Amino acid sequence: MQLVTGTLLHCLAKSPVELEYSPHTTLLIDDHGRIQAKGKLADLQKQYPKAQGFDYTDRLLIPGFLDTHIHFPQMDMIGAMEPSLLPWLEKHTFPTEVAYRGRSDLMLKAAHQFVDELLSNGTTLACVYSSSNHDVTDLLFEVFAQRGLRGIIGKTSMDRHAPQALLVPMADDLAQQSALLQRWHGFDQRLSLALTPRFAPSCTPELMRALGELHAQHPDTYIQTHYAENTGELLWIKELFPKAHDYLDVYEAFGLITGRTLLAHGIHVEADARQRLAQHQAIISHCPTSNLFLGSGLFAWKTMEEAGVPIALGTDVGAGTSFSLWQTMNEAYKVAALRGAAVQPIDLLAAATLKAAQALGLSDLGSLSVGYQADFQVLNVRTRPLLERRIKMANSAEEILAALIHLADDRCVESVWVNGKRLRST
Repeated sequence: MQLVTGTLLHCLAKSPVELEYSPHTTLLIDDHGRIQAKGKLADLQKQYPKAQGFDYTDRLLIPGFLDTHIHFPQMDMIGAMEPSLLPWLEKHTFPTEVAYRGRSDLMLKAAHQFVDELLSNGTTLACVYSSSNHDVTDLLFEVFAQRGLRGIIGKTSMDRHAPQALLVPMADDLAQQSALLQRWHGFDQRLSLALTPRFAPSCTPELMRALGELHAQHPDTYIQTHYAENTGELLWIKELFPKAHDYLDVYEAFGLITGRTLLAHGIHVEADARQRLAQHQAIISHCPTSNLFLGSGLFAWKTMEEAGVPIALGTDVGAGTSFSLWQTMNEAYKVAALRGAAVQPIDLLAAATLKAAQALGLSDLGSLSVGYQADFQVLNVRTRPLLERRIKMANSAEEILAALIHLADDRCVESVWVNGKRLRST
């Protein structure tokens, strides 16, 4: 048993979601890594005198972030500039991903650095696109397992329209997916497999159909792909799939749109498709730093939300320019403001924590309420004097959260806990 004391700032699972700000509050974490109780330290110490104590009295305790869209190989190409998505893929992304092959010391070091970056930014669960190489993906799963992080990880499937070194024939891809599924899916209740067709242009209809059938056989797997990111992409979809009603119909036809599907971007989406997304409860992962970097467009948060589509946040490294979900929230606010429909601080925090977890079917993550997994980050705002000053000037929990959204970064993250275990501490 552990007693962790600090100032709680998190979302409560109510309708609508509420923000709780609770100074000098102690969490009792049981031996299974769950929050068993919370209250005053003195009271809990009397009940559990042998519990180990952690005193973060002057720091913030915030749920660990869920990054719902990020690419492992692309951390090596953050800031590689091209005017739009498709040339960026050809000139930078594919050549970078070709290098992610095998189980070398170089790949092991890369996997550890990737996890280091996630943890240093307060991320406790990441939905990751690995390369198309089985061995690299298997290695990435191993590192996540060893380091204690939560992951929904996929070997990227692609069998056309990319360099030959990245392409994996359908039969080989399915065999490799099955091997990863057997070894890692459900591992320690922290790791899951995501079937990951990169996007429709990079997959033959036969491959997408086979992945849809594999998901039907194992419906607790996830599916992740890209959708409606760029206008050039949409034109290409029309050329490749002329009989499809729209872009979403391409994926629907192959059984790839379910309540376990994560669709990155979803910028250029018509009303009919929004209704179908809502019916499926497929998740849109909004990636604002990436969308702005590539000039892809401005995501219509309020329109999508009003349609009933679940919205989460993704960094989308490497078109995304930061591993930080704070920075992602910062840019998401600005994108919404440019569309004339600003979102509130609680909407942003919920999309990075509680609502992301709910959309993923992980009902015990994303909050610091009793019964939830003890996944949280400890923030020391004194590491950023301007942030500390701004918080002292705040008149409400909402203002404190707004200050964090626009000023917090990895310098503030003192430690990160997953399932009641401290994984990182500065």
